[in-house]
Amino acid sequence: MIELPLPFQQQMESLLPDTFQAFFEALEEAPPVSLRLHPHKTVAAFENTEPIPWCALGRYLPQRPSFTLDPRFHAGAYYVQEASSMLVEAAFRACFPEGRPLRVLDLCAAPGGKSTLLASLLPEGSWLLANEVIRSRYQILRYNLQKWGYNRTFTSNHDVEDFSKLNGFFDLVLVDAPCSGEGLFRKDQAARQEWSPENVNLCAARQGRILKSAKDLVAPGGVLLYCTCTYNQAENDGNAQWLAEQAELEYAPLPLPASWGLEQRTHGYQAYPHRVKGEGFFLAAFRKTAGATAKVKARPFQRLQEIKAKEAAPAQPWVEQADQFRIFASEKGTWRVLRRELVEDAQFLATRLKRLEVGSILGELKGKQLIPAPEWAFQLSCKSDLPAVELDEASALEVLRKNTPSIPDLPKGWLLARYQGLNLAWLKGLGNRYNNYYPKHWRIRM
Repeated sequence: MIELPLPFQQQMESLLPDTFQAFFEALEEAPPVSLRLHPHKTVAAFENTEPIPWCALGRYLPQRPSFTLDPRFHAGAYYVQEASSMLVEAAFRACFPEGRPLRVLDLCAAPGGKSTLLASLLPEGSWLLANEVIRSRYQILRYNLQKWGYNRTFTSNHDVEDFSKLNGFFDLVLVDAPCSGEGLFRKDQAARQEWSPENVNLCAARQGRILKSAKDLVAPGGVLLYCTCTYNQAENDGNAQWLAEQAELEYAPLPLPASWGLEQRTHGYQAYPHRVKGEGFFLAAFRKTAGATAKVKARPFQRLQEIKAKEAAPAQPWVEQADQFRIFASEKGTWRVLRRELVEDAQFLATRLKRLEVGSILGELKGKQLIPAPEWAFQLSCKSDLPAVELDEASALEVLRKNTPSIPDLPKGWLLARYQGLNLAWLKGLGNRYNNYYPKHWRIRM
């Protein structure tokens, strides 16, 4: 066990004069294990586990299983997420009780926990743009959103200042800002070594830069939601105080029950591990009271070409309720499906962001035949009555290792490999053998 830095100990004794001993003891305990279930992918094994009070589909587990060796995890049936960070759901429900369509930006989104959470909560007609500035983390974000399978999520790879042409466009902007990671000290021993007062100040300044631009992106009546996984006042209270002092913003208190154990700050709420069954987390909401609303003027995509209805016929057998979508082809020939009601906003975004991906990847046309993309297997819009084979756990894991276990009486043609009714991968029967189209870079290596 790596000892806590002395300046951090002094900081927490100042913040928690009456309970700092209980706080330090909590940091030496095993962290709780939690996950969040997918609303549309059933996992019966977790039905009787302890619920997380502030997240409808959040669950505590009695012990940590090997998620890597659970096919349901790879099917996107649940997301392994720290419990305190799921407080974003309670904030969202409090800020948007009316259920109207929303334009949502998760500005610092990787690895995707809060993006998948928000995607599960959005009302019909809404969409989410998940952004990440670091390219390697952006790829992880894309992977997690693809496995989650919603067709109303877009992704982008930009710095916050690149969004300046979208001021006043978003109903909700979530800023889960990069922080000093004090809330990870129980889960990640290395985080203790990386911490320093200098890094805290550096993080607070970086967060301030992000928030300065982020606040302008919110539409009048919309909400800026700021959160960190840390405890100190420079990163949390200081930035929240600055937001509250902005003329166009108003602090929005959240009706979070006292029974949840959160500490209410002047502007925001703090989770501590000795009071909450979770890690360190800070959350504050601010309502936009003034400013101009962005005027949406859509133009045709420059990098996507729409496939005419007659030519799009090969896509029909693969897409549930295909008439609700428009089909577009990328410059490389990849077909993407995009909900009709989201096209105008997607085109507007595309004129302002260079590194943007919209629509769900369906596959590629080879001759007159559509070759399904690996990502399409996990989409909620994937046709439910496609040919499929149900696998036992051992065979499912072998497929996820990109092997070809024996599957008797496999029909010819494309079919889905499933485990407990959950889609895992595309197989193609060739008579006396089959090909496994699970991507090599996704495969299990254990």
